[in-house]
Amino acid sequence: MRWGKLVQAKIRSLFKINIITTLYDNWSPFGSQITWENDTVTKLQARNIVKHFDHNGNSVVALDGVNLNVEEGDFVCIVGPSGCGKSTFLNIVAGLEKPDSGEILLNGKPISDPGPDRTMVFQEGALFPWLKVIDNVEFGLKMAGIPTDERREISQRYLDMMQLTKFADSYTYQLSTGMKQRVAIARALAMDPEILLMDEPFAALDSQTRDLLLVELQLIWERTKKTIIFVTHNISESVILGNKVEVFKNRPSKIKKEIIIDYRRPRLAEDENLQQYYHQILDELKSEVIARTKDEIQ
Repeated sequence: MRWGKLVQAKIRSLFKINIITTLYDNWSPFGSQITWENDTVTKLQARNIVKHFDHNGNSVVALDGVNLNVEEGDFVCIVGPSGCGKSTFLNIVAGLEKPDSGEILLNGKPISDPGPDRTMVFQEGALFPWLKVIDNVEFGLKMAGIPTDERREISQRYLDMMQLTKFADSYTYQLSTGMKQRVAIARALAMDPEILLMDEPFAALDSQTRDLLLVELQLIWERTKKTIIFVTHNISESVILGNKVEVFKNRPSKIKKEIIIDYRRPRLAEDENLQQYYHQILDELKSEVIARTKDEIQ
């Protein structure tokens, strides 16, 4: 239990309160490496995804044959230089954009449009400021026609999971940026998607709030067993969160390297043993960032 006590001490040092509560009860065993109860099952496949954009009348290749297999229960992080097409790829998976060629398969079936089986959490949360927190969390359920009592029960469960229960009747404009992101994550989880898509959700947060949510998101992933695809510019985030990290090349982009991170959880940024994974990713990214810089200068 030493590692669990270290994590809790870290959280208390950040906020000087006891917060992570029932989530810890569902983490077993603390400090263990990743284990899978069954043989892996492919959840999502990207096959040779190609995407062009028009820039000043010229066709620019953003994605040039992206291939990716995501297994059920994976936490996949995508890193790469700025503007390499990470968010574009995530939008294609979400059905918000269409590839020029290639296909996305979910459970072996092609998908091209948005659907409740994939839910996106954006950098800014995309909440409705005129609605209360609980109404924001319930919004997708209401649109899906879920009865009032049932959706209230579901939303309360995820508000509790994200430690937002006492703010249920607050308006989102009254919340901090970190708390707004908690609401956005609760809303996404309430829809019970097969895949949770996250596009740099912690980029605008201060370092203390980000450290807290990095731990909480690991605990929620362990509890819900959701398949997650998480886009980030931050190498440390990818190492802390991912069991797989996909390194994207500079544009025209494809996956340069997949790095497997089989290490105990919850992970903390201070853990020196994570540095080996950090440097593996950094070594792969260096040349791509340099190439991106040259493109911007030209």
